[in-house]
Amino acid sequence: MNFSDLGLFEPLLKALSEEGYTRPTPIQAQAIPVLLNGRDLFACAQTGTGKTAAFALPILQHLSAVEQTKKPRPIRALILTPTRELALQIEESFKAYGRYLPLESAVIFGGVGQQPQVDRLKRGIDILVATPGRLLDLMSQGFVRLDGLTHFVLDEADRMLDMGFIHDVRKVIRALPLKRHSLFFSATVPESIRELAAQILDRPLRVEVTPVSSTAETIGQQLFLTNKADKGKLLLYLLAEKRMKSALVFTRTKHGANKLAEYLEKHGHSAQAIHGNKSQTARQNALKGFKDGQLQCLVATDLAARGIDIDLLEHVVNYEIPNVPETYVHRIGRTGRAGEKGTAYSLCEPEELPNVRSIEKLIGRPVPRIEEHPFPMDVSAQIAAQSKGHRSNKPGAGRSNKGAGAQQGQRHPGKSDAKPFGGKGTGRERRSFR
Repeated sequence: MNFSDLGLFEPLLKALSEEGYTRPTPIQAQAIPVLLNGRDLFACAQTGTGKTAAFALPILQHLSAVEQTKKPRPIRALILTPTRELALQIEESFKAYGRYLPLESAVIFGGVGQQPQVDRLKRGIDILVATPGRLLDLMSQGFVRLDGLTHFVLDEADRMLDMGFIHDVRKVIRALPLKRHSLFFSATVPESIRELAAQILDRPLRVEVTPVSSTAETIGQQLFLTNKADKGKLLLYLLAEKRMKSALVFTRTKHGANKLAEYLEKHGHSAQAIHGNKSQTARQNALKGFKDGQLQCLVATDLAARGIDIDLLEHVVNYEIPNVPETYVHRIGRTGRAGEKGTAYSLCEPEELPNVRSIEKLIGRPVPRIEEHPFPMDVSAQIAAQSKGHRSNKPGAGRSNKGAGAQQGQRHPGKSDAKPFGGKGTGRERRSFR
């Protein structure tokens, strides 16, 4: 099955092709036709299943089909998500998929000054991606109005509850028009999630997707424990020691990718960064240079790297350990393809040790540690980080709005199952718009 089989129109298909998307993941194949038909959706899906595209593509197609003449244009789609990092990534996806559509989007979150966000809202937008706290703040000040809303997405619902946002989420829900298209995503489905879904959704279809959780046997994995200040030097050491002719290097942020590419260039290694702030031409040129052997290192964020498929790529480097375990599987899967061998090197600073434990739990085995290298982790820092990690596993820990959100990669998980979802109270709390 291809994306063209799902009922998407040409501007979206063109953007997907440029992003390197060819075949939909199970959740995309299940959800997109349902959403294009206007039905509410309950999806049990973790990060790493391709869910952002599953909801973004139908929303973009729906909104573009309705001519907007009001000035400034009203908010017609709201995506509510728990963290600023995930909010940024979702909005970046909307921009990428909707590059050929006359739609405007914006992202708002706390922890930064509100004025630039307010200025953007005043100019008018179609799509708003937001975290609950900042959204409610701007709503109370009159800068956000939701009376023109037609589409609502609650993403990472169980994480919202874990982080203590349930009251904020309910306040937002009460402010939404009853006549709307609603989508609900959660990695787990305890009773509290069922009750919340029943308040939001009207006769939804339920889709369940199992995330990718295994690594290919052809990929050698090596973990290097080091200090944050030594990561750059350790990377230079590995490039020389392992005689890497080419290496795909992953960072978490666009700024980090730029900074690392400049550092590598300064030390004699040809490198370029690719991420969402780069033009499509710049990204294509960088990828071509890497494939042709003109670049030794391609430094990429997860979002920008989703369409990268390079034959005989031998080396992948996790310069920063991803905080979503499935992202690790997706990253290292860029090497070791079609039965060929490859090696994934991961550089871990003390604060990233909990991420490594989560990865090892997902893949069901430890990532081999390489003890002998010139830049070992400070022992006291390692002990402190391990102690902190154990404390964070206690009940009630981790309830903050910090921490990175999910990287929205294009992955191909194994199982998918669609079935009606009929939680208690479904369809009674609000009327259908159909």
